[in-house]
Amino acid sequence: MSESIITVEHVSKAVTDSTGTLDILRDIDFALAPRETVAIVGASGSGKSTLLSIIAGLDRPTRGTVRLAGMELFLLDEDARAVLRAQKLGFVFQSFQLLANLNALENVMLPLELAGRKDARRAATEMLVRVGLGERLNHYPKVLSGGEQQRVALARAFVVQPAVLLADEPTGSLDFATGEKIMELMFALNREQGTTLVLVTHDQAIAARCERKITIEAGRII
Repeated sequence: MSESIITVEHVSKAVTDSTGTLDILRDIDFALAPRETVAIVGASGSGKSTLLSIIAGLDRPTRGTVRLAGMELFLLDEDARAVLRAQKLGFVFQSFQLLANLNALENVMLPLELAGRKDARRAATEMLVRVGLGERLNHYPKVLSGGEQQRVALARAFVVQPAVLLADEPTGSLDFATGEKIMELMFALNREQGTTLVLVTHDQAIAARCERKITIEAGRII
């Protein structure tokens, strides 16, 4: 287990409201090795995105333990978890999550600047060139296509060279051809940087490209 970059042990998540208790995740157990590519698949509402949020330390499980790079996430306070996320994790979302008031270059520079990197502009420029957006550095999200926005999001995620990239339906709002290009780029960057890739998807063709598939049904791994 010590070699794992992510360890999830007996993780359960339940929410309670006036109608009773809903079990979202039930006794989830797995470990991921450095450089591994894994798809988390399942029907809508099966608990995939909740599991991703717990792995990131953004959502707290009702029971269970998550370790990221040997650190037990939920023994850390919120500030310490945020620092660990900044050091170890990259995120790519279906909705891109770019800041509308920043251009492409500024969006990619942001995590580097927050980390105190003096070479933020150079590193961000190089990464945008790498994803094919060298001519779009000064363009704002509103004038970029969906595929271009997702390329900026990929550049922002990979520019910090994260140990783990968490991607939640990264092609969900893109057409098929654009989605294919984004996935090619994501796997290429994954290979180049040796990042562990954790991909939530309902697309079995995308899942088949990963080394491993974890299927969740009604909150359990099947």
